[in-house]
Amino acid sequence: MSRFIQIHMLTAYPPANLNRDDQGRPKTAKMGGFDRLRVSSQSLKRAWRTSDLFQQALGQQPSGGQIGTRTKLLGVTVYNKLVAGGIKEKQAKEWAQSIAGIFGALKKAKDKASLADLEIEQLVHVSLTELQAIDDLVAVIMEQGRAPDETELNLLRKQGQSADIALFGRMLASKPDYNVEAACQVAHAISVHPVVIEDDYFTAVDDLNDGSEDAGAAHIGETGFAAGLFYSYICINREQLVENLGGDKDLAHKAIKALTEAAAKVAPEGKQNSFGSRAYASYILAEKGDQQPRSLSVAFLKPVSSQGFDGADFGTAAVAALTTQRNNMDVVYGSCADACCEINALEGKGTLSALLKFVAE
Repeated sequence: MSRFIQIHMLTAYPPANLNRDDQGRPKTAKMGGFDRLRVSSQSLKRAWRTSDLFQQALGQQPSGGQIGTRTKLLGVTVYNKLVAGGIKEKQAKEWAQSIAGIFGALKKAKDKASLADLEIEQLVHVSLTELQAIDDLVAVIMEQGRAPDETELNLLRKQGQSADIALFGRMLASKPDYNVEAACQVAHAISVHPVVIEDDYFTAVDDLNDGSEDAGAAHIGETGFAAGLFYSYICINREQLVENLGGDKDLAHKAIKALTEAAAKVAPEGKQNSFGSRAYASYILAEKGDQQPRSLSVAFLKPVSSQGFDGADFGTAAVAALTTQRNNMDVVYGSCADACCEINALEGKGTLSALLKFVAE
């Protein structure tokens, strides 16, 4: 069994604002002395993890689903269930705090009447097994009309993790014994060419304004956008994933397959309604082996626009640059993977089904 699976992708997006900074403009990074478009790994992972494709592949397992939940609101959810079950509000709040506090430190509320102090300070990724344990405990204490005891509050699980937690990991600052080492590393996607962020000046018209008194726009706005061809890199440690899933190899392979397909097909959701910027990957190279992984981003240290591929569009030039860099690394370091599989939608070569079989088998 090959330890590492590496996935290299080239995906072209039309004018869009896929991932915004604190000013609402597309995120960027400087690479090779040029400004590039950037989509953060956090944005990519959330888009893939919450996609219908990923949910359908892993959320309807015989065991009841393999998708966890990221939330601060465990305490609020438990409180609402207790109150709905007839528990007095004061008791419900105390019991909910004791349960939620197992997953992390709770916020300090200035107003005692609010439910803010039921919220966990830090987002916590909770597995399906842990959610079920919470529900079971809530049912017991409601039936018996008592607070949970210390033994019952052992709700965290090291084994039996949901597939998304096993892939992307979990960090609990106040409960480090239950941290999960991520089996999947995702790089920030970056454009293979320089970009200039443009501004879209837009107006909106009031449908009920007949223009007799005021012919002006009802709203004026401005938003940044840019188009780009992105290089993305994913590295999956298959052994770590199997370990995180308690030795369940079949589930690990399903998770790898689901993640790869989602990465190929699912676009970040930023301003999708405004730009309709959904796209499939134009090129994917998947590699397997026990060798130390490496990104091929250095292929684009010099932007493709200045690499001199005569008559080639950005897509073809990027594939050529990626292939050249991969071959050069193999010459210098020896073979960096034992096997590979690629698909190229620009040329109609390869199939996604074959690539998914390659990464999952």
